Amino acid sequence: MNAETNGTGGDPTAVTGGFEVDERERRRDPLLRMIGLARPRGGRFALGVLLGAAATGSGVALLGVAAWMLATAADHPSITALSVAVVATRALGVSKGVTRYLERLVTHDAAFRTLAEVRVRVYERLAGTEPFGRFRSGDLVSRLVNDTETTLDLLVRGLAPPLVSVVTGGATVLFLTSVYVPGGLLLAAGLLLAGLAVPLAAAALGTGPGRREAVARGRLSTTLVDTLQGAPDLVAYGAMERQVALVNEADTELTRVAARDAATLGLSAGANALITGLTVWGALFLGVLAVSDGSIGPTALAVLVLTTLAAFEIVAPLPAVAARLGAIRASGERLFGVLDTPAAVSAPARSGLEIDPEADTTVRVRNLRVRYGPGEPWALDGVDLEIPAGATVAVVGPSGAGKSTLASVLLRFRDPDGGRVEIGGTDVTDYPADEVRRVVSGVPQDPHVFASTLRENLRLARPGAEDDELWAALRRARLAEEVEAMPRGLDTQVGSHGLGLSGGMRQRLALARAVLAGPRVLVLDEPTAHLDPDTRDGVVADLLAAARGFSTLLITHDLTGLDRVDRIYVVREGRVLQSGTHEELTTEAGWFRSVSER
Repeated sequence: MNAETNGTGGDPTAVTGGFEVDERERRRDPLLRMIGLARPRGGRFALGVLLGAAATGSGVALLGVAAWMLATAADHPSITALSVAVVATRALGVSKGVTRYLERLVTHDAAFRTLAEVRVRVYERLAGTEPFGRFRSGDLVSRLVNDTETTLDLLVRGLAPPLVSVVTGGATVLFLTSVYVPGGLLLAAGLLLAGLAVPLAAAALGTGPGRREAVARGRLSTTLVDTLQGAPDLVAYGAMERQVALVNEADTELTRVAARDAATLGLSAGANALITGLTVWGALFLGVLAVSDGSIGPTALAVLVLTTLAAFEIVAPLPAVAARLGAIRASGERLFGVLDTPAAVSAPARSGLEIDPEADTTVRVRNLRVRYGPGEPWALDGVDLEIPAGATVAVVGPSGAGKSTLASVLLRFRDPDGGRVEIGGTDVTDYPADEVRRVVSGVPQDPHVFASTLRENLRLARPGAEDDELWAALRRARLAEEVEAMPRGLDTQVGSHGLGLSGGMRQRLALARAVLAGPRVLVLDEPTAHLDPDTRDGVVADLLAAARGFSTLLITHDLTGLDRVDRIYVVREGRVLQSGTHEELTTEAGWFRSVSER
């Protein structure tokens, strides 16, 4: 597989969470793309628009019928005519409530289902791991929560109300035109001003603040997360006051932008109220003149004025949503910034990876080449290595040599741009990542320990594991004695990020979790990176002892304990410079011997 076909090397089509996004789609307005997410439920939204039009139309008709009934009652009509008007008023009152409820039910149901699908797409994309290196954690949380939820805001407030206004407003204008043409034309002008000109002005005024609001919200979230996660170090170095000042500054900026947004909404509401008042007064003035010259009767005048007043309910929601379009568009850009990130792992060609327990699990890496983008230097450039079944092989080298990139390829977190990675003769890139990870498991450089019990942290690897299986994994990782000494044993709470455990215990817990998963190949990525020198040798010895029987790859820049491995590969600048046993490399001139002698 090469860089031009795996989504990372310039292909105009990228696979994102199982969805293909071409370059033309990426260039579309984020608002249109967000609305496009609701396409599978277009029928439901159309039904919601019809129900919304029925609800709004019932409200306008209710006031018009009430005006007709009151004006007609002065002429002492027949009881039958009044009864019809009373029944119509009650029916419209009931239908307004019922259709409004159904409209909210249908529209919100469709919007929440769409939001659920968007969240799944975001989660699937994040499962590719690549965005974690591109966004800061607080900003990523803001994109995942706030920016994703703006899809709901757009679909509920920005999609249905404008369509409802067009349908109901057009019907109302046609009705009043049939009653009195100048009155209908005046209402059309008023509705165009309140429902089009004011929202356009609000949208223009809200574009800048809306974009700044999305950025300010992301900045506040990032600063808060950094403050909470780094609190111990900030206190230790006396930097907490300065960090809190940054949080206050971010909060002040968000408050200022929100106040500007509120001012825009206030101006829009005031402009709408002014246009409504002027239109109603204009309708009253024209109606009085028409009654004076006999063009219409007093009853028609009442219907004209009160229907004009009620008609502005149709366009009342539009300025508010228009003022939010800037923020929604900015949130959409941030949302699609995650969804459009090229996938690090391509869609598999097939599924059903199964390796027989008795089968050969030799790992062969042939001419492996990986880079992180077009034109960037090769992180791995023609790497060849082999891990015989049941053997332990170490890959050593300085930081930035490409060692962790090798681990990412083996664990299917990244596709190679060239070459092959085989397990027992099977190319791992042909199969889904989850299937490969059932065969290849590992202990990352900084294993995550969840704020739960030891039992639940272990069961991540195998949810149905019994206690005796958990203890067996702990014994293999040489952690059983420490856990037995704890008052609550497996039910011991480990604290946030495993702070209740030492660094060595966290590594052993991660190894026990990996062993419990029952893989055939183990990848240990920098297992002693955060340990003090006195602890490293013991942890390496325990890890290698626990890994006995697996095909094991130990990735490290520390040469501690490498006399226990079967073969060592020295990698530098993405290439294998030396390989051999510990004894061979200590006698051979090169990087390994020079570092060993320090």
